[in-house]
Amino acid sequence: MATADDCTFCKISAGKDEETEIIFKRDGFTAFRDIKPAARHHYLIIPDEHIPDPKHLDGNHVELVEKMVSIGKQLIQDREDTLDDIRFGFHWPPFNSVGHLHLHVIYPSADVTRGIFNPNSFWFVTADWVLERLKKMRQTKDSTF
Repeated sequence: MATADDCTFCKISAGKDEETEIIFKRDGFTAFRDIKPAARHHYLIIPDEHIPDPKHLDGNHVELVEKMVSIGKQLIQDREDTLDDIRFGFHWPPFNSVGHLHLHVIYPSADVTRGIFNPNSFWFVTADWVLERLKKMRQTKDSTF
């Protein structure tokens, strides 16, 4: 597993990767284009904090994921007239190629032909699924006190 010191996405968020164009950088988040886009618009939103993958999230991360989705929506709205046919999701370990949490923002999702982006499959889960999971974790933690 990558650590923050040798993580490609940490280097991107720190501005140490001259090949990657950062299209958004604010409030602890960075966005850039996917190097193998699945659709006309395919962006990655990452927290600047090194979090290895969505399995490392818990109920305290609901707002973090919501913010990632919000940034993704804004990126698409800045480029398109509609948010119809947009896909938000995470590769679920062990089916992730980079050990840093990243949200895929894909538009239009109708253009996607690669199975690795099929929603709620073994390898790709929607942001809604992750949020529901985190909210249940939060409720379970709150109800134990």
